[in-house]
Amino acid sequence: MNIIKTKSFELAIYAKGDQNSPKLALVLPGRLDTKDYVHNTSLADYLASRAFFALSFDPPGIWESPGDISLYTTTNYLKAVDELIEYFGKRPTLLAGHSRGGTIAMLAGPKNLNVTHLVAIFSYYGAPSDPEEERIIDGKVISFRDLPPGNTKTKNQKEFRLPLNYFEDGKQYNALSGLKNCPKPKLFFYGTEDDMTEAKDVKKAFDESAKPKMIHAINSVHNYRYHPEAVEEVNKVIGLFLDKYPV
Repeated sequence: MNIIKTKSFELAIYAKGDQNSPKLALVLPGRLDTKDYVHNTSLADYLASRAFFALSFDPPGIWESPGDISLYTTTNYLKAVDELIEYFGKRPTLLAGHSRGGTIAMLAGPKNLNVTHLVAIFSYYGAPSDPEEERIIDGKVISFRDLPPGNTKTKNQKEFRLPLNYFEDGKQYNALSGLKNCPKPKLFFYGTEDDMTEAKDVKKAFDESAKPKMIHAINSVHNYRYHPEAVEEVNKVIGLFLDKYPV
């Protein structure tokens, strides 16, 4: 396990590529997901092959990143992205994320001057979806996640007790206003079988975003990490995106 210390956090990272590369890529996990899920490591590996220094990380307070789960908020996730970019010398940076990770990319990218490209994979532009009442116990939302590498559903799962403050904190964020005036290249993916992020919401973010931009449909459910062909397709299309809009 590799831990780095930014100004505010200790973050566990998965890194690939030449650390001296002039280009940085951050692969951002979805809600309560880990850097070690196969779709994140595969994308980091692919971006490293494209001459990026590429890394994914566990957001503050979950998985292998130290600290209490109360650290896990949209605010702190955004702060961690900015601090990582600063930590690695403010290089030209690509942000790519799945689900809530893509939302973080859409929020952070327009504001951070070092970000050059945004990729959002099956991502909603607004607040986190509200939790079901039956999952709330003592003010915390009970959630379970597959163990890494996450390419199949695992019998044993990691349990999270996520404070309701996570959802309150997230309500203040909406990416649309930033995307409308963002001249950086943007790539949006939607899943034709996605049961969590509706295609119409991805298309709305695309439609309201400034050019240049691309959108691509993947024949997949939300957790595309279960499907190797979908993981490969996402990587391939990101490559085409980078061919069209080089860093």
